[in-house]
Amino acid sequence: MHKQFPKLPAFAWQEGYSVFSVSKSQERFVKRYLARQHEHHRKEDFKTELLKLLRKHEVEFDERYLFD
Repeated sequence: MHKQFPKLPAFAWQEGYSVFSVSKSQERFVKRYLARQHEHHRKEDFKTELLKLLRKHEVEFDERYLFD
């Protein structure tokens, strides 16, 4: 990240994260979501959203290991 964007030296990833891939056809929607993410997370927190995504996509998980 810092090599690609040297003007963002203070950038740091949060301790936990999740990654999902999306098709090119959904790129516009993902960009819109990212642009409004701060606003979105005022209505639904990260934990709730992640659990919904995992369940929606039938990803097996043990919630004991997802969050502190």
